[in-house]
Amino acid sequence: MSTQPATVASAVGRRDVVPFRTAVRTWFAISLQTFGGPAGQIAVMQRTLVEDKSWIGQQRFNHALSYCVLLPGPKAQQLAIYIGWLLNGTAGGLAAGTLFVLPGVLALLALSALYVAFGTTTAIVGLFAGLAPAVVAIVAQAVWRVGRRSLTHPALIALAVASFAALALFAVPLPLVIASERSRRRGPALDSRGANSPSRCASATAILS
Repeated sequence: MSTQPATVASAVGRRDVVPFRTAVRTWFAISLQTFGGPAGQIAVMQRTLVEDKSWIGQQRFNHALSYCVLLPGPKAQQLAIYIGWLLNGTAGGLAAGTLFVLPGVLALLALSALYVAFGTTTAIVGLFAGLAPAVVAIVAQAVWRVGRRSLTHPALIALAVASFAALALFAVPLPLVIASERSRRRGPALDSRGANSPSRCASATAILS
């Protein structure tokens, strides 16, 4: 089932944008693919909810991501809860937030038990060592997928790179990075293409942070 993104805002508080059971099945399917940390999780949500099902528009997705980046706590789960609430109200938010973490928790418990029981064996050591480059590849692919939809102007790419350098190399606090980006002034040429949109500025920071 596909719903136009524009119906999301008008439907909140009155009826489900998509059938609740359909949303639950989708959130469960998303949860089974959320490897690679926040970048991978956000990329899976964007592909499924924005590109494949069109349940939410790209601009609203970027807005939600921007606000979640500024909030304390896990931004990917907060994003899932918010979108779940948009689609199905409070029940949708609770379902999205729970299903988002449940498979990961179970997988971590299983891997932890495996490591405790057989962590000193060569096969298990090799298995965990092999997971590291796989996770790096997943994160790199996720950054590319999210970035190509959000970083649509050279100024935004520059912001993302500068933000990454400030956070990773100089340990600048994230709120300070966001505040410095919002305080910058850009010319009309950039404004006309949306490069100074608050949501895009914060999204640019979120891509590489």
